[in-house]
Amino acid sequence: MQVEQVLETLKLDLPTLFEKDISYDIYTKDIFFKDPVNTFKWKFNYRIIFWTLRFHGRLFFTELYFDLHDVQQTAEDIILANWTVRGVLRVPWQAKIFFNGYSTYKFNQDGLIYEHIDTWDRKPSEILKQFFSLGE
Repeated sequence: MQVEQVLETLKLDLPTLFEKDISYDIYTKDIFFKDPVNTFKWKFNYRIIFWTLRFHGRLFFTELYFDLHDVQQTAEDIILANWTVRGVLRVPWQAKIFFNGYSTYKFNQDGLIYEHIDTWDRKPSEILKQFFSLGE
């Protein structure tokens, strides 16, 4: 698979990941994923994490967005995606959530992603505190 195809797929998939499923054909079967709260391997688990994001997004938020700012190849085998997650919790005080992050994707000689590491701009506990703040 060509790197350009992977880039285009990410550009199409990521902005709507809270609304619909992503394309899994750009990932290896043994994809490794890590973010500040999860670490796992295998495409089955990768599918579950995206299903869980959509499920909890619909359950706990009246609005939830994944704003994709940039996706680019930064090295021979690395793609970097910069993004922001923002939303409004389904609570009477309409607490807002907001954090920035970036995803580092490593791909193999076949152009398939075998590693996805997410980095957030704050600790999970700081993000959780936003749930208890009054919205505007």
